[in-house]
Amino acid sequence: MPLDGPPSPPAATYAETAEPQPEIPLIGGDVTEGVVRVGDTVRRPTGAHSPLVHALLRHLEHVGFPGAPRLLGIDAAGREVLTYVTGEVAGRPRPAWIADEARLVSVGRLVRAYDDAAAGFTPPDGVRAPSGPAPHPETPPAPAHPAEVIGHMDFTPDNIVFRDGRAAALIDFDLARPVPRVEEIHNAMLYWAPIGDPADADPHLRDVDVPRRCRLLADAYGMSGTDRGRLLEVAVLRTRRAWFSMKRMAETEGGGWARMWHEGVGDQIKRREVWLERHGSSIEAALTAP
Repeated sequence: MPLDGPPSPPAATYAETAEPQPEIPLIGGDVTEGVVRVGDTVRRPTGAHSPLVHALLRHLEHVGFPGAPRLLGIDAAGREVLTYVTGEVAGRPRPAWIADEARLVSVGRLVRAYDDAAAGFTPPDGVRAPSGPAPHPETPPAPAHPAEVIGHMDFTPDNIVFRDGRAAALIDFDLARPVPRVEEIHNAMLYWAPIGDPADADPHLRDVDVPRRCRLLADAYGMSGTDRGRLLEVAVLRTRRAWFSMKRMAETEGGGWARMWHEGVGDQIKRREVWLERHGSSIEAALTAP
């Protein structure tokens, strides 16, 4: 996909309201710290990802995509200011509705609506997704499929806002980057099917029919036949790479990455790889059945 375009203007300085308002910490994500709500706005730390995210959010606003916050500017503390998205998010402990199939279908539809809106986005000249730390030399290759959209790539239950029992909006675009569509739907399946050893799933998701839920997501998204045939390959390769990338991020970035690693995410990834070896064909069969 093209990655050049007109220069992106910096985010404007945000004009605060006359009356100071309290900062309410927003807790739920695994990595980003220091996110707070101030009135009808959310304040988030900026970083290397910010130029791409800001340009993407401007694009989504321009095309009228309703399922994302609006960028309002940068406050006096150097934080990005976004509109607060009202609704319900699956906090921790997870609610029982995380297993609801109607909600699952709505997630697939929201991911498709986002990808369609993002498909017309060309990042401005010089704006790129952060490359991150150099990969470990033993890191397996990535799936060899060309990028099609600037994907969200972080469809955790903490990052999807529901209204009236349906997925209505996405938040936390910090991991946005160029990807093929199959990786977007794989990312959603990872958290919502969920793809992995049931021992690592939320209690409400340990006894669900994972292949069926993958099929429901694929159908709701309108996944192409080609991508259905690629999904298992993508799942296996991404899982193999994830162990190395999570370890490297824990070592170089610390913070939430290090905490997740110390809490055993590396072992969880290894269990997912074993589970895929045993059950991946069932997912592929469910996705490709007439």
